[in-house]
Amino acid sequence: MAKRVHGRSTGTAVVAISLLVAVAGCGGGSSSGGGGDVLVGLVTKTDTNPFFVKMKDGAQQAAGTTGTKLQSFAGKQDGDNQSQVDAIENLIGAGAKGILITPNDSKAIVPSVDKARQAGLLVIALDTQLEPADAADATFATDNFQAGLLIGRWAKATFAKSGKQPKIALLDLNPNQVSVDVQRDQGFLQGFGVDVKDKARIGDESDPRIVGHDVTDGAPEGGRTAMENLLQKDSGVNLVYTINEPAAAGAYEALKAAGKEKDVVIVSVDGGCPGVGNVKSGVIGATSQQYPLKMAQMGVEAVAKFAKDGTKPANTAGKSFVDTGVTLVTDQPATGVESKDSAWGLQNCWG
Repeated sequence: MAKRVHGRSTGTAVVAISLLVAVAGCGGGSSSGGGGDVLVGLVTKTDTNPFFVKMKDGAQQAAGTTGTKLQSFAGKQDGDNQSQVDAIENLIGAGAKGILITPNDSKAIVPSVDKARQAGLLVIALDTQLEPADAADATFATDNFQAGLLIGRWAKATFAKSGKQPKIALLDLNPNQVSVDVQRDQGFLQGFGVDVKDKARIGDESDPRIVGHDVTDGAPEGGRTAMENLLQKDSGVNLVYTINEPAAAGAYEALKAAGKEKDVVIVSVDGGCPGVGNVKSGVIGATSQQYPLKMAQMGVEAVAKFAKDGTKPANTAGKSFVDTGVTLVTDQPATGVESKDSAWGLQNCWG
């Protein structure tokens, strides 16, 4: 049975961290946008990851075009649920009309989201679904399972062509097994042809090709440590799945330090400009590109519409999950797997 390696990353405690205040005197977060009467709150996991920086840019742009006022909050790291709880309380008190949130803990944040909705706010999850998904009014996100599936199928075709026997290391997010983490991990494994058993759980597979799982906090230093841990378990690792491109960059540094960077294929999810650059240079074999600017723009527009006429968002099928798209980016196309090259990826990247 594939088990998580308990290195430094897995011991990281989820601690309460005070809100990061970007602009003084703005009610606990940074404010921007059109300055209208409708207040929209954006609550991201961090304000350092380029993905969330671009998400904030998208929200600011949409606030300007819709005449709404944006107030944004973030914690210091993935897993910081308390900061998001505090942000929601602040926004309820400030009279916000809606909240856009990328949950650090998709289960633990639900009581706070419930409180906001009971107070009449529209709550939209961005990027990461709540658990249960209908705890939010809607989700605007990449289909994260599909993102994992694409890189899994690409890796399967690539290894089949080379004739190599895979030894797989999986570098996940954190021990909480939040929805985005589980969906990408399990999508990758299913795409590769692994029996994932319980699709809602990481690490219960019994496939002998899996060396193990470790966690990264979605950061380069975490990716490096997790990769070092798994190389100690099996130095023959030759396929590495990573939750995102910062973790992939850290994994590559560990592989390079061990003299193994030319023998290992890395796949990831994000599509940021640095990550696509790493596809171009050969550090990452393939990545699934997602579109955070679009998620946030759509979210602000939805809150503005809700404030105007009470309409809640839904896609054409009448469901509350709105897929904002994903594209496989690689310079080594695989038969039967649709993809775009890194030149296209750099024209559509973020960060």
